[in-house]
Amino acid sequence: METTIKVIKAQSNKYQSGYPLLMKEALVNPHVLKTPGQHLNVVDEQGVYIGKAYYGLQNKGVGWIVTNKKDQALNQTLFDEKISKAVEQRTAFYDDPDTTAFRVFNGEGDGIGGITIDYFDGYYLINFYSEGIYQFKNNVVEAISKNTNFQGIYEKKRFATDGKYLDDDDFVTGDRGEFPLIVQENGVNIAVYLNEGAMVGVFLDQRDVRKAIRDRYAYGKTVLNTFSYTGAFSIFAALGSAAKTTSVDLANRSLPKTIEQFALNELDYQEHEIYVEDVFKFFKRAVKKEKRYDTVILDPPSFARSKKTTFSAAKDYKDLLKQAIAITEDDGVIIASTNHSAVSRKKFRGFVDKAFTELGLGFKIIENYSLPDDFRVHPAYPEGDYLKVLFIQRV
Repeated sequence: METTIKVIKAQSNKYQSGYPLLMKEALVNPHVLKTPGQHLNVVDEQGVYIGKAYYGLQNKGVGWIVTNKKDQALNQTLFDEKISKAVEQRTAFYDDPDTTAFRVFNGEGDGIGGITIDYFDGYYLINFYSEGIYQFKNNVVEAISKNTNFQGIYEKKRFATDGKYLDDDDFVTGDRGEFPLIVQENGVNIAVYLNEGAMVGVFLDQRDVRKAIRDRYAYGKTVLNTFSYTGAFSIFAALGSAAKTTSVDLANRSLPKTIEQFALNELDYQEHEIYVEDVFKFFKRAVKKEKRYDTVILDPPSFARSKKTTFSAAKDYKDLLKQAIAITEDDGVIIASTNHSAVSRKKFRGFVDKAFTELGLGFKIIENYSLPDDFRVHPAYPEGDYLKVLFIQRV
């Protein structure tokens, strides 16, 4: 049974043009939203049909429109159609023996917001971002089963009341994996754990950036990888014949995880540097020691907090850049990245302009990246194209 939800007149054109995210402030009667997963018939104030949606609270909104077809219901057929189409569109990725980890279904970009599906060498990982979309779990699993050959399926429930990952047994069906699961990315080995909380060991959206670092920005260079997580950027730099890589991350797990990645690729981690340390503290220490690097990678989380520092990409990225510039060699390259959807490309470029201007230094943008091809973006939802990466050279 569907509940009719009305969009206010001022927002009608936006939604009629295909905008998929239901925002509470755009609705005439949000009080009718009661049950997670509730089926919604979306119309404007004149009763003109817009689409079918489901109710699911996310930090972004209250639900997603998933079809504009009047005769299409939120049922197994819809999930089969959307997921089979997404799988078909990733044929080139499935056929690439050098890359065995990629995104199969990218939320609203593939027609159903609030869910993503990633592939890891025979295993599928479903990320559910609201209690609402989780009501359709069986539909999603059945659609994957019909349209792919899999060894096992895992899930991540990212809809605890505080908006963070809900810890649970993540195995769904098939065969349980043996972890670490070793996947390939452009011929590089990466260890993945589908059973250890929200983060599995690699951010797939940075695939093209890692390849560029290996192929064009590492040879003979000293490479500093900040907020390094499991050290994937460092591994690619080392495989690109960097003179030395330095990985810095505050999390204790970053040390064994990074050592593991080096070992998987037959690299001697002892020839490189790995620090478990607050990045901001590391910057200060590097300045004092007059330490400088040829290539500096900045890929901070949107928000980070340590005992002494709170970082917000929307407010503090410019100052982070200034600290990075201070320890970058003349003619060196800073690879600046953010996945904060609220930071537009224009705003991000503005951080770069201001950082260099305030330091009285020149720069040029030599490359820029957004999401790779498997991370499909909805044409009416530019916010979904969240990744911004600039390769900036000091001049």
